[in-house]
This record gives sequence, structure tokens and C-alpha cells, in this order.
Amino acid sequence: MKYPNNIEKEYKKPLSYKNRGMDLEEDLNTSNAYYLEKDIALIFKKPTPIGVAKVSYSPKGKVIERAFFKEPSTLDYNGLYKGKYIEFDAKVTKNKTSFPLANIHPHQLEHIKKVIKHKGIAFLIIKMNENVYLLNGEDLLSYIEKYARKSIEYAYINKNGYKIKYGFNPTLDYLKIVDEIYFNKEELIWQN
Repeated sequence: MKYPNNIEKEYKKPLSYKNRGMDLEEDLNTSNAYYLEKDIALIFKKPTPIGVAKVSYSPKGKVIERAFFKEPSTLDYNGLYKGKYIEFDAKVTKNKTSFPLANIHPHQLEHIKKVIKHKGIAFLIIKMNENVYLLNGEDLLSYIEKYARKSIEYAYINKNGYKIKYGFNPTLDYLKIVDEIYFNKEELIWQN
């Protein structure tokens, strides 16, 4: 934009973090719909538990005017795959060098520990630097325990996470990575 005296200034749209994970969630929802349609897995987005405080009525039906969160939500997705319970959370960061651990709530970390303790599969799907990674729960917890940091370095995610490639159907084939991490190891154990 040109101002008087030919001074040029660039207009910058205010930075907003609202809905930044919606693209990733939409890709995961599309992938889960594909898995369901092809009878590969039963994995669903969990609704956030809310309590309704005030409702009004319109010609189209009930309208929630005021609501509150009943309890902290655990992870975004859960379901079954090859007889195993799966639970994971989708996270997006614009940070180029690290993933802030503030993006994961303490009750979510406790929930990941419990899922793993009960022989379930728990992980994060992280979108960072235009890539999507699956970071398994064991590696996440190990990193947090080993390093006294407020973030996970991108180099660690790039090295220890599994890159999920975009495709046509499913959009994000994260179950291919789940097979590689969890099921190929089990199959080798059972064969010996």
C-alpha cells in the first residue's frame, strides 16, 4: 500500500490460531470415512462433552444459546483396528523449529499413559512444516521424561516420527504407519 511521500507499507492480516487444525481434522475425517466404508477400521472423532445451559426455539428447531464444557476431553479420535483399541489426537503447529508441549494438556498425557498401560495404541498426528507425522505415544512419553523442555524439537519429530503421505483414498493413510509400528512387530513375535 502506498502512503503519502511514496512510503510503502505492507498490510499484514492479523495472525489467528482459530481453526488452524481444521484442515488436518477434515483430512482425518475423510480418511476415517474411507476406512469405515471399506470395512478396514472403526475410528471416529469424539464429540467434546458439553452441557447445555440455555436453549431457545426457532422455526428450524432448538438453538443452543449457552453451553459449557462438562469435563476435559481426552483425545480427538478413538476406535478399533485389527482387534486393537486406538486413540489419537491431531495437532497442528505453525512453529518451524519445535512442537510446543503446551499443545498437549496434562490430562491428555495421563490418558495416553493409561491407553498404553492397557495394551491399546495411542499416538499423536502432528502437522508441522507442511508435513504430517505420526508420533507414537511411547516415543512422546519417553521424550518428555528424558528431556526437561517445553517443546519437542522438529529434528526429533522428523527422525522419530513417521511421515504420513497424502493420497487420494484415503487422504492420510495413517493406518499404514500403525501397521508398520504396531502390527509388523507383533506378527514377527508370533511367528517365532
